[in-house]
Amino acid sequence: MSTEIINESEQEVDVEHVAKLARFLLEQLRVHPQADLRIKFGDEATITELNERYFDTEGPTDVLSFPGDELLPGRLDEEPEEGDLGDIIIAPTIAAKQGEAAGHGTVAEIELLTTHGILHLLGYDHVDPDEHAEMFALQAKLLKAWGSSATAPD
Repeated sequence: MSTEIINESEQEVDVEHVAKLARFLLEQLRVHPQADLRIKFGDEATITELNERYFDTEGPTDVLSFPGDELLPGRLDEEPEEGDLGDIIIAPTIAAKQGEAAGHGTVAEIELLTTHGILHLLGYDHVDPDEHAEMFALQAKLLKAWGSSATAPD
């Protein structure tokens, strides 16, 4: 697996910690070990511009996901697909604010946003109540297995 993590923000981010989390999540979700994933940390201006351009939503957000080959998580009875999982953009300044508000800090919030972003890359969504319940239950399960103190947002 090729996991590229770039910090283009002015905030300090432990990219090695995020890389370990990403590898853990992809193993848990049975994503092919050769799947490519890129995680970029950017400033609020960058994430705002991307959010407005690609999602037609005004203002900044905490995390954006741009799927690559639309890979699906593997089931135990099948071999996972190889390919490009996609890109995740995270705004660490927003993560810091949300982590403080939630009472679990910036690191746990970045763990939550990384998990959330990867689930979006794998096709999970939270538009309708059933999808929301499924995605956030899986997100909480993964974060618990990782040992994060983050709780699911929304």
